[in-house]
Amino acid sequence: MPIQPTKKLETFLNPTPSRDYHIHMEIPEFTCLCPKTGQPDFATLILDYIPDKRCIELKSLKLYIWSYRNENTFHEAVTNRILDDMVVAIKPKYMHLTAKFYVRGGIFTNIVAEHRKSGWKPKPAVNLKEFEKQSNICK
Repeated sequence: MPIQPTKKLETFLNPTPSRDYHIHMEIPEFTCLCPKTGQPDFATLILDYIPDKRCIELKSLKLYIWSYRNENTFHEAVTNRILDDMVVAIKPKYMHLTAKFYVRGGIFTNIVAEHRKSGWKPKPAVNLKEFEKQSNICK
């Protein structure tokens, strides 16, 4: 049975839900169709998220992304729809999606969409250089 594109996103349990950790994915082969001309649009999607209880399964993400190949959609709409679908699927603490569309009509378009779980706040960033200065570790 050949693999087919699908809008279904599969998930799995976060193996370390007690820790905030960052998952970074780059998807360089995103395609959809321009709703005005029907011509293909190409983009690299950059997905960053901090999972809560669930993570996105990669094969289903690949098939989900593939499902847009013959879909007419504006850049802004598809970026926000992808973010919304992933948020519904895994309910992350934080998710950030950047869609970098290649040039069309002499214009590059980048769309950035973000989600934060209500009440979630990131922990303060650790600055190791400042820590080393304060503790005189490196003399």
